Amino acid sequence: MEGAGEKYHALREDYPGHTNGESLANGEENLELVNRAEEGLSSMSTEKHSIVPGVKRDGGFPSEKHTSVGRSRHVCRRWMKYLGWMCELAMDLLRSFHHVILGSKLNVLLLCVPLAIVGVPLQFGQGWVFLLSLLGMAPLAERLGFVTEQLSFVTGSTVGGLLNATFGNATEMIICIFALKNNMIRVVQLSLLGSILSNMLLVLGSAFLFGGLAHPKKTQTFRKATAQVSSGLLLMAVMGLLFPATLHATKTEMYSGESELILSRFSSIVMLVAYTAYLYFQLRSHRELYDPEGEGVEGEAASDSDECKLAFWVSIAWLTILTIFISILSEYLIDAIEGASTSWNVPVSFISVIILPIVGNAAEHASAIMFALKDKLDLSLGVAIGSSTQISMFVIPFCVVIGWPMGTDIDLNFQLFETTTLFITVLVVAFMLQDGTANYFKGLMLVLCYSIVGASFFVHLDHSE
Repeated sequence: MEGAGEKYHALREDYPGHTNGESLANGEENLELVNRAEEGLSSMSTEKHSIVPGVKRDGGFPSEKHTSVGRSRHVCRRWMKYLGWMCELAMDLLRSFHHVILGSKLNVLLLCVPLAIVGVPLQFGQGWVFLLSLLGMAPLAERLGFVTEQLSFVTGSTVGGLLNATFGNATEMIICIFALKNNMIRVVQLSLLGSILSNMLLVLGSAFLFGGLAHPKKTQTFRKATAQVSSGLLLMAVMGLLFPATLHATKTEMYSGESELILSRFSSIVMLVAYTAYLYFQLRSHRELYDPEGEGVEGEAASDSDECKLAFWVSIAWLTILTIFISILSEYLIDAIEGASTSWNVPVSFISVIILPIVGNAAEHASAIMFALKDKLDLSLGVAIGSSTQISMFVIPFCVVIGWPMGTDIDLNFQLFETTTLFITVLVVAFMLQDGTANYFKGLMLVLCYSIVGASFFVHLDHSE
């Protein structure tokens, strides 16, 4: 108390204007100093000097966070809070079980998942393991798309678009990563090529065909601008695949055995940059081009998807669970594909180009047809052409780049026969989309073109086999 008083009086002596009131009236600094001195006086009257900081006069103890016991309690509280959050998440997962597992009639095929897993140790045979893995993959891929869509409700349309771009073809990417791990380069190339051909010919053709039959007296229309942008990207992808194949076929490599790989890696990086720019173009700078009616398409899509049924962390948890099971089935699928080819007497190229994409993209096929039946061709094109663009401009270059650190020399040389097939397909689809209209006859032509492609790969002898 005495020390505080001395400080107070000394402070007043340093500022004599305090005695006559002149500086107090005119200077805010002096008033602040006086107030500080008074605060120090009151605080020192309530705290006893001690060698232990924080000990109060009334016999109190240091604050809890400064002691080991307090720190332990703080850590325990954090862990209890974390465990409570985990328990709440587990309960939310159980409550959302019927939305995810029982929300689609296709989920009956989920019974094939445990059968495929136990089929390996029980030696069902590679043909049966391949078939069960393939059938079990279809509902998992469809549910992965459902969960990604639910996640986009929470994150918003921009981030949701990026999530759809990332997880829309997650099944193909996981299969390709396991195939690259086993150095099955041709399986990777052919399965990705098959996904593009399937989406552009079979999916889009079926949508046009069934949409035209459902609306026979009406010419269905879609936005030409977005279709032309997608067609341009697909032609760029064909260019990226055509030059390495031509370089190999004409034997004009400057560095034998290396020029194709160097060109492929450079072209893959360029394609990834172009696809990133396309995402910015679609989701940011020219967003109105893809949604000119404002609430029109978005509102229709929302009505088809109902409302948000899964919370953010519940969606993340289901996304993780589904990805794990898809990874397990992908490994069984890749390990059994050659055995299935031998037992069924079917070429690996036909299985990779035709069978794998049809089953793996069954959910996308159904969605495109459903939108066409409701006269929503823009959504059908988003499923069919959008997925083809993702695979050609993102997944294929991604596999080339990811194979680089893995020590797998995968390139963009898909061989001349396969590249020619893709080139002709892109040209046919581009001509079909140029006028912005659709009818059942266009759809029938696209489906028949796919049947020709399937027959060609059935009789095609791949030199790598």
